[in-house]
Amino acid sequence: MAKIYSKKSVVSKSMKPRKETVSFLLSYSQALSIIKIDNRVFEFISN
Repeated sequence: MAKIYSKKSVVSKSMKPRKETVSFLLSYSQALSIIKIDNRVFEFISN
């Protein structure tokens, strides 16, 4: 019989990110463009 090693994780309020942090990361990821040309990688952040 297989044993389940995972447990339900308890997330406290101190570990949850603020709404501002989540909003910043989402907007940053939407604005980031990565273009690979030959052996070079270019990263652009468009506002």
